[in-house]
Amino acid sequence: MPDTPLAPVLLGNTPGSFPHSVLAERHPAIIGQVREAFPYGPGQHRALDELLAACADGVIEPLPADAPDRDRWRQWDLPDHEGRSWYDVPWLWAESYFYRRLLDAVGYFGSGAWRGVDPFRPFKRAELDAPETDEELAALDALGELPEEERARALLHGSLWGNRADLGFRLSAAGAEASEPVPALVADDSDVLWSLLPPGGAGTLVLVADNAGRELVPDLLLIAHLLAEKRIARAVLHVKPYPYYVSDATTADVVDALNRLRAAPGAAGVYGRALWTAMADGRLDVTAHPFSCAPLPFARMPDDLRADFAGAALTIVKGDLNYRRLVGDRRWPPTTPFSEVTAGFPGAVAALRTLKSEVITGLSVQTEAALVAAEDERWRTSGTHALIQVRPSPEAQRQ
Repeated sequence: MPDTPLAPVLLGNTPGSFPHSVLAERHPAIIGQVREAFPYGPGQHRALDELLAACADGVIEPLPADAPDRDRWRQWDLPDHEGRSWYDVPWLWAESYFYRRLLDAVGYFGSGAWRGVDPFRPFKRAELDAPETDEELAALDALGELPEEERARALLHGSLWGNRADLGFRLSAAGAEASEPVPALVADDSDVLWSLLPPGGAGTLVLVADNAGRELVPDLLLIAHLLAEKRIARAVLHVKPYPYYVSDATTADVVDALNRLRAAPGAAGVYGRALWTAMADGRLDVTAHPFSCAPLPFARMPDDLRADFAGAALTIVKGDLNYRRLVGDRRWPPTTPFSEVTAGFPGAVAALRTLKSEVITGLSVQTEAALVAAEDERWRTSGTHALIQVRPSPEAQRQ
């Protein structure tokens, strides 16, 4: 995707902008939270201080010479950005590199006792173990009385809204938004999505996960339902190979979520045990491709990952960060067609996303006007709106 005046790459160098606030405020706050979450030693505290100073008014520095992924990051444009301000490189790149350097600071890639210790694990576990999770899982029991199509719709909305699963179930009712002047769901291609996952389907669903904890659980529940109702024959869950963006899911987080489900009473426990069995017999696979932590759009994915997506009946891309990578982290005009900006993605793709950053495509003129009139530009980042956007495979579009 070439850089054009209509769709410039987002940077963090405009004070008052959302990207600037993430770099200037959110990242220092995350350093403080990580510092307090573990009894780190003096060396780690010094490294965190250095990262904090670099983020404030320093420049991007190279990875250590012994970094295991140094060559990979050099392929991911690190030489082009070394020596530049964090605010003057693409925002997606700066955010991703911040988390990579944070892991260095706490010894995640080192040879000491802190090697492989997820600095975000306490936050993920606290959310997964919260009483609200029990309430959301208990709500699953009522879904068993609904027809399959209504259960599927409810679980799709649960996955869409993540830890607002109660709202997702409410939205599953027909006409739930009819009286709203500005819809919570600003784009809804769910009918197209279901046409790609029909009853009796024998294909593979790929789900590119977003957050762990209470947001990963609904993703797993959706997969369990699709397998049980034979809308798919197999599912592949893509997670991050190492901790990323505070709450992004890793394989360890998948295991935590499955154990949380298996231990729950009622329908949640049934789903959890079914998923455990599906992993054992190969109907559910978990994979962690290095590119999942790349600071780059999906347009630059490697050939092996492209082949995985091309072979799926549908790839569901979850969450805000993955949406930015899918369409390109640019300030597109909101009415730019979703099918246009995802034309290079191999195979059919669906985006399930709550709006938490400025990037947006695929809105109607009327919807954009209503959102701006009601909320100015706050709708882009407030998390109170969501979308389901689908682009069928190129072959299906030609038929």
